[in-house]
Amino acid sequence: MPDSQPQPPHSSSGQTDTATLLLRGARLTDGRTVDVRLGGGRIEAVGTAGSLATPASASRAAKVDLDGYLLLPAPAEPHAHGDTALTADGDGPLSYDTQEVQRRATEAALLQLGHGATALRSHVRVGDVQGLDALAAVLQARRALRGLAELTAVAMPRVLTGVAGADGLAILRDAVKMGASVVGGCPDADPDPTGYVEAVLELASEHGCPVDLHTDASDPARLARLAAMAGGLRFGVTLGPCGGLGRLPSEVASRAADQLAAAGVTVVCLPQGGCGGVDRRGTAPVRMLRAAGVRIAAGSGALRDVSNPVGRGDPLEAAYLLASRHGLRPEDAYDAVSSGARAALGLPEVRVEAGFPAELLAVRGNRLAGALSLAYSRIVVHRGRVVARTSAVREYCNSAAAAGLDLPRQGRGGPS
Repeated sequence: MPDSQPQPPHSSSGQTDTATLLLRGARLTDGRTVDVRLGGGRIEAVGTAGSLATPASASRAAKVDLDGYLLLPAPAEPHAHGDTALTADGDGPLSYDTQEVQRRATEAALLQLGHGATALRSHVRVGDVQGLDALAAVLQARRALRGLAELTAVAMPRVLTGVAGADGLAILRDAVKMGASVVGGCPDADPDPTGYVEAVLELASEHGCPVDLHTDASDPARLARLAAMAGGLRFGVTLGPCGGLGRLPSEVASRAADQLAAAGVTVVCLPQGGCGGVDRRGTAPVRMLRAAGVRIAAGSGALRDVSNPVGRGDPLEAAYLLASRHGLRPEDAYDAVSSGARAALGLPEVRVEAGFPAELLAVRGNRLAGALSLAYSRIVVHRGRVVARTSAVREYCNSAAAAGLDLPRQGRGGPS
């Protein structure tokens, strides 16, 4: 089940967006240069460059020249922490004032949207000092972002077992009633991790919602029990960041991967670093997991909070790290932050083909490997409308050494 039900495309004013958008001269990963016509929040047509026009019946029409850009399915962010984002430089204890959390969550989502993520899942702590205030603030940010990006929330209680767990269960139920569309948390932090998972899965089954749990996955026996319990949940279970799998002996990790694959569990790795729910570092062994048939997605995790003060929240950086550090092909690395991430969120697949959702990212470049290396200029399309642009221009002083060379440069006027 998707985090939120699909809605018709809307403009920034909240009205249904009936505009037609023509993307001209875009390069695809297969080497073709095409025009792409968008309408009604979907891709209407893809044709050779110069072959498409906006229909006369379109109430509004716009054109975007994508000469020199690579057109890709938009990435998604499956593992954000909007309630704690952008707090690394703060003085004193972390503020959970509702307006402050809403501001942080909104700003963080917009930063990630600028990078290309048109859908985001934010893990939000509930209970303890913050009660349900942080969740209310993130849900308010979701409403404010409507038409720009899809933001959904995972409710994360601290404890769900024992005497203290009764309060956690009550607040988790209230969180679902408020609008948290996913239930989760960190079973590793509960005195009874198995009991915690059982409680989450029972509540998720009762309400028909997905589960997204934080775990380091360093205890193979505990992970095996989790996989066995998760296998029967209809709406799916996601685990992350599972960095502890990489510290286990290879044969033990391989057995765990087989168990996760058999259970249909999705693993979200965080190649950019840690997150607010897990202290230990390390990235899940993505190549081994993929080989075992485990569904893989990649997220950003912490965005400039105490877990990662320099976190960028950039899906293309996550893909870059998967390719450069973990040996994935650029195509597989990008799939982890786009198709894999969208699948983890329960969202429909995106391809640059007629009939698919108009969730797209144009990156200046000719090939995917180059785009992951130097992805500076970007144009982001959500529901068939340009919602963000980043334009980078690189300039050098005059040089006799470069004057006679036809060198590529990043900028509006030339190829990349």
